[in-house]
Amino acid sequence: MPSDRTQPVHGPAGERQQDTSVGSVELTHWRSRLGHRMAQLAKWLGEVVTPYGTLLITLAVGAAIAFGLSLLAVEVYDAVTDEDGIAGIDRPVLDAILTIRSPGADAFITAFTDLAGTVGMPLVAVAALVILSIRRRSWTPTVLIVATGAGSLLMTVAGKLLIGRDRPPIIDAVPPYEVSASFPSGHTLNAAAILGVIAYLLILRRLTTWSRVLIVVVAVVASLLVAASRVYLGHHWVTDVVAGWALGAAWLALVITAHRLYLTSRLRHDQAAA
Repeated sequence: MPSDRTQPVHGPAGERQQDTSVGSVELTHWRSRLGHRMAQLAKWLGEVVTPYGTLLITLAVGAAIAFGLSLLAVEVYDAVTDEDGIAGIDRPVLDAILTIRSPGADAFITAFTDLAGTVGMPLVAVAALVILSIRRRSWTPTVLIVATGAGSLLMTVAGKLLIGRDRPPIIDAVPPYEVSASFPSGHTLNAAAILGVIAYLLILRRLTTWSRVLIVVVAVVASLLVAASRVYLGHHWVTDVVAGWALGAAWLALVITAHRLYLTSRLRHDQAAA
């Protein structure tokens, strides 16, 4: 039975051959007008600062955009806290959860959500970047995962400082209690972004559609379970985790776009060197 994983091919050419497509979709092909313009800019940057320099620059631009998204969250703060708006679901959802809690479920879900916390998620990220970077003999997984983690942290800190929303009352929460600001949910944001970029790196080396779909489904379901666990434990309001997941997904899209621009730049660089 043929293996789902491609045979190892080392060196820049091998990395390019394996990592420039997802199935039949070529990541270096840009269909939109904006995509073409970004690709041209990436090719020019590749000639000036090398393809890896292009990757770092585009990630820095993406981080600035991510920070802007956090600032945008301030603009929707009124909608978040308006009892007649989207936040009108926050209190009813928490009240419903209070009726179904049990000591066993509380303990299990607390242990699960810790996997996406300040210790668990960094360990997952470090393990993934070490394994992927060594197996692929490339710094690209390290750069992408570190950048994703740093950007998600920036967005979390900015959102909490700028909005400063109160968490649900301690009386309604499961210990250990948390005291930082509630909006957005850092656990959810980090899970969506970091698990998403790991999934992205994994599907680049998968040949079959079912394996790529399975990886994406696992990453999405895991991040959604993290979001649900934060609400269940009374550590966040529903709108906190919705915002965290949306911001994490947006930052992931920016990181993937930066990687595609890097691939485009490297393809042009390799063609010029041939």
